[in-house]
Amino acid sequence: MTKKSRAFRISYSALFAAVICIGGFLKIPLGPVPVVLQNALCVLSGCITGGFWGMVPTLIFLFAGLTGLPVYSGGTGGIAVWLGPTGGFLAGYLFGALAASLIAGKPSVHEKSITAKKLTLIILSVLTGMIVLYIPGVVHFFLWAKRTGHVPADSSALYYTLTACVLPYIPGDILKSALCVYVSVKVRPLAALYLYEETK
Repeated sequence: MTKKSRAFRISYSALFAAVICIGGFLKIPLGPVPVVLQNALCVLSGCITGGFWGMVPTLIFLFAGLTGLPVYSGGTGGIAVWLGPTGGFLAGYLFGALAASLIAGKPSVHEKSITAKKLTLIILSVLTGMIVLYIPGVVHFFLWAKRTGHVPADSSALYYTLTACVLPYIPGDILKSALCVYVSVKVRPLAALYLYEETK
């Protein structure tokens, strides 16, 4: 890696981390888990960049919030958020970004002419990333609900978890996934030009 491409990658990672942070201030209250853009932005960073660097912006964002900076959903931050009911989704952001990165792979300038095979791969990377990020979040919320007794008397912990933090969000996540695919197709060739000089 040349000094130029390394500098671009560091700058890009910091910039995209800032975009993810900003996404946390745009939320729609919907039960115990608000609708936010941060999940899609983390997956998008992985899909656009590919490889190890695809999850770096998410790492920066998560670390910033862990230190107490108010960059998580609704301007929150600190370890208390990780321990709360939605804390598992923060870990899921990282796993989702990593999954999208590995499946999409490094971008190429030749993707200006998108093929059906490459489009399918990008769609798969986005959908996988969005699904994977739910796993830690759902497991953590399930355990939190059982431990704290938040499960309604007429419901099971699993049903409460699914209705509280999965089912209501599927339509929105489908829309966000479609936007991620569109942006990835448009931006990946440009990202390859500046982030991966060897792909010219």
